[in-house]
Amino acid sequence: MKVVTAEQMRAIESRSESAGVSTDALMENAGLAVARCARRQLGALTGVRVVVLVGPGNNGGDGLVTARHLRRWGARVAAYLYRDRPPCDSKLDAAAEAGVAISDAASDPQLERLEDLLASAHLVIDAILGTGRARPVTGVLARILAKLGDARKRSRHLRLLAMDMPTGLDCDSAELDALCVAADVTVALGFPKRGHLAFPGAGCAGELEVADIGIPPGLDCDVRLELMTREWARSNLPDRRADSHKGSYGRAMVAAGSKNFLGAAHLAAAAATRVGAGLVTVAIPESLIGAVAPGLVEPTYVPLPESSPGVVSADAARILLESLDGYSALLMGCGLGMAAQTQAMVREVLLTGRDLPPAVIDADGLNALARTPDWRERWTREAALTPHPGEMARLSRDSAERIGRERLDVALEGAARWNKTVVLKGAHTIVAHPDGSAMIAPFANPGLATAGSGDVLAGAIAGLLSQGLSVADAASLGVYLHGLAGDAARERLGDAGMIASDLLPELPKSIRRLREGGSSVTQAVVYGQDAHGC
Repeated sequence: MKVVTAEQMRAIESRSESAGVSTDALMENAGLAVARCARRQLGALTGVRVVVLVGPGNNGGDGLVTARHLRRWGARVAAYLYRDRPPCDSKLDAAAEAGVAISDAASDPQLERLEDLLASAHLVIDAILGTGRARPVTGVLARILAKLGDARKRSRHLRLLAMDMPTGLDCDSAELDALCVAADVTVALGFPKRGHLAFPGAGCAGELEVADIGIPPGLDCDVRLELMTREWARSNLPDRRADSHKGSYGRAMVAAGSKNFLGAAHLAAAAATRVGAGLVTVAIPESLIGAVAPGLVEPTYVPLPESSPGVVSADAARILLESLDGYSALLMGCGLGMAAQTQAMVREVLLTGRDLPPAVIDADGLNALARTPDWRERWTREAALTPHPGEMARLSRDSAERIGRERLDVALEGAARWNKTVVLKGAHTIVAHPDGSAMIAPFANPGLATAGSGDVLAGAIAGLLSQGLSVADAASLGVYLHGLAGDAARERLGDAGMIASDLLPELPKSIRRLREGGSSVTQAVVYGQDAHGC
């Protein structure tokens, strides 16, 4: 499913008009889709009071269509116009004919009528600006949003549904006006927008539903950003044949762990096994095997020489390289530590020019690259880099502020500059590719903000990579399965006190649910349409 900017959405709507689906038809479809969402939220509509806040443009027209349907289905509906609608407005006339009560801010200078409507409403539908916000909220609109915010504070039962975007949320940058009122549900019309899936805006969108509004297939082919969907994930799961054996699913080498980070090796290797790798081998400082192996009995082990107890030496590079024959994936970095000898080992393995299997580089592997000025030129092999924002700042020499503000752009720039797939971790993790395309995850789970969660993700990607998936697909599918597992763990435990090992048993369960086509977990995004492919 494509994720669009405001400009891309306008271009798609223009192409839709040329393809024979008019703007009027799209508005009718959008209004009906939002009305159906409202009915699902409210249940029986008889006697229910709904207020639709109507803007002057197409978003307001969509809202008037919604108001008309809800009134015909039995709700008591009032439409409140922020500004005058265009003359001879058929949407306004049709709403009035259906029995929608019409009032406007121009004849309500103190907004007393609005206050009365909000005080008795069960649901408010924000159809003011949609994707059209281009400047700070001021004047009458600022006063309307202030009244809406006050009403929400007074009544915890008053629900707010946003049509396309909550007013005050920038469609492209996800920046928020101070007066933006957080929605319970946002219905994205046609496609999700970038502002729905980046913070701080995502925090005001509430539950996101994507509504099919009748845009013909294929009009989005120039859009390079996609949202991971359940259908996409299911279609990319590695096959599991009845006549297979462990060799059918590849071999993953996990170089991880040090005296201070024993758990990183355990989590990464266990995750690789839990997503279906046929054989996982852990390359770890020799003195630590006795501590790790009793709790991680499925993998085999490569003992690495040490410069001091629990710290990998530079000589370990030779042992690791000699052990890689026949392996289909390498994970390097989880918990290896920052000792000079260990960093030298990482550089020797990655930058020697020797053929390596496709690699996943995480944590201290990334830190070793960040300290090597010419690594981009010396390392041309295919790989996925999995930085959190701090590691991304070190790799890119960019500011943490910009990385937080422009995550998508930063990830795409890094992927192009380094010719690697970049997995920029965080809420709505981004997977960016060197060709300028990217995927974004639908998950924002505070339960995953815990030590070791990234090790599980890196291991899952490596385990999928070992089974023959491309680096691009392994990275995105690993992110998706990690998100599903996180949501399942949160449903079971809550988001405070979840730990990284809680994800491990949920990984195979998530794969099973995908194969079976169902889920017991409520997703962050409810999809009303399938992606339109080229």
